[in-house]
Amino acid sequence: MTRIPNQARRAGLLLVALPAVVVAVLPLVYTVLRGTDQGWAAVWRYATSARTAELAGNTFLLLAAVTAASVALGTGTAFLLARTDLPGVPVLLPLLAMPLAIPSYVAAFSWLSHFPELAGFTGSWLVLTASNTPLVLLPVYAALRAADGGPEEVARSLGAGAVRTFGTVTVAQIRLPLLAGALLGALYVLNDYGAVAMMRYETFTKGIDYAYNASFDRTAANVISLVLVVIALVFAAGELVARGKVATRVGAGTARPASVRPLGVARLPALLAVTALVAVSVLMPLGGLLPWLTGPGTGTPEMTEVLAALRNTVGFSGTAALLTVLIALPVGIMAARSRGLFARAIELTAYAGYALPGISVGLALVYFGINTVPAWYGHGQLVVLAYIALFLPISIGATRAAVAASGPQLEEVARSLGSTGFTAAARVTVPLAAPGITAGAALVFLSCAKELPATLILQPAGQNTLALELWKHTEVVHYTQAAWYGLILVVVAVLPTIALQRVAGRTSARRSQGEDDAIPTVPPLSTGPVPIGPAAVAGPASDGPLEVAVSGRRVRSE
Repeated sequence: MTRIPNQARRAGLLLVALPAVVVAVLPLVYTVLRGTDQGWAAVWRYATSARTAELAGNTFLLLAAVTAASVALGTGTAFLLARTDLPGVPVLLPLLAMPLAIPSYVAAFSWLSHFPELAGFTGSWLVLTASNTPLVLLPVYAALRAADGGPEEVARSLGAGAVRTFGTVTVAQIRLPLLAGALLGALYVLNDYGAVAMMRYETFTKGIDYAYNASFDRTAANVISLVLVVIALVFAAGELVARGKVATRVGAGTARPASVRPLGVARLPALLAVTALVAVSVLMPLGGLLPWLTGPGTGTPEMTEVLAALRNTVGFSGTAALLTVLIALPVGIMAARSRGLFARAIELTAYAGYALPGISVGLALVYFGINTVPAWYGHGQLVVLAYIALFLPISIGATRAAVAASGPQLEEVARSLGSTGFTAAARVTVPLAAPGITAGAALVFLSCAKELPATLILQPAGQNTLALELWKHTEVVHYTQAAWYGLILVVVAVLPTIALQRVAGRTSARRSQGEDDAIPTVPPLSTGPVPIGPAAVAGPASDGPLEVAVSGRRVRSE
């Protein structure tokens, strides 16, 4: 077989990753140019000022608290939905994804209208935890549905309890989507403005807004934005290092479906706990809309305006989600299959733009549109481009985790049989990773549908989205009309979640019937030991014997 030279290989990787790099770098370049226009001395002065230190302390405290809570809630809830006999999963899963569609400032307003004493850190933590939990829940749920249940059965047969099996085997299988969700949640906290502004809690994003709109000091605003980018890169690099060895299985057609665990007497408490999470993250924010729906004097929105806003929202968000998945696919595959510095650098570059607030991305694309592609300025292309720049890491993280969990063995077999790298990826890699990729697409769509700052700056004339209509009517105290737009936005957000659930359900059903995901059955590639621990987990390539290593002892299971 002819070996491709390293330089040619790197050139090919850069070519397929170029769209993602360009989209991510555009807002960053503008921020660097504007932030350094007064010299590096001014950058250092702003970055080390007492005001920046205060904002950093508040931001890091909120970030740590929200990330810890969302990881715990998201992982635990995903396990209950995917691996137990908890009733009502088809209803609970869409409900638990709804916070992604509820703008953070709407949720914050609902809580403050009933509990004004929550203003400050507590209210910000509550609202952002509810918003971030689905970022962990959805990819972990998809990973749990797709994971091979064989290693867990072997661990339990060897005496491992439920807690030990989960902590050693299951966590190893879902580690990648879990880390990706935690990273996205942390970056979301860095990026969010609506909740902290409503709760009157000083973070980096509020400091940036004040510098832009109150003090008219764009240098200070861009310097703080650059600080956010540096912090985001540190988190992304830390998550990259924490991935460790990859948990893999051999082929979708050979995985054993995980058994459903009966909750027994814990069934009612578990259902009550999940229902309480739905109440806090969905019912309370929506309950704040109910007084608006029945409020006097503001009327109901015109149906033509509602349909136009719905069409624009679905059009912009759907187009952005599709393009984001296509752009993120090669980067996600590269990040999962290559541990070289080149692949890591491209992945980190894509994450840089996610830390920038929407107002910074919007202003950057205004400058780009006027000076580079004036035909796009004032049209939907720049809105879609802003969505891609803001939410590209969501799709990259989901794709990377799904591809890494599928393992490279079948791709190697396909290439050994004459398939090119592109053909092997299209026929093997993508079908195996489809549930995770779909989860990423759903998250991107939901995030685009509720995005406000960049959309407000870049909106084409007369093409409002549901989020813009909600904001516009709230600004003029038309709360009844705003409430209708908010409810429609929530309904729109449920649809991709239902699609995600059906994809995951069909995949699990195929595996339980022993079907292949559009790939041929291959001979066993390895029946070596499967470590029960945080190391790699690999299922057997057939129903033959499985050798397992537990606490240094090897046991052969027939």
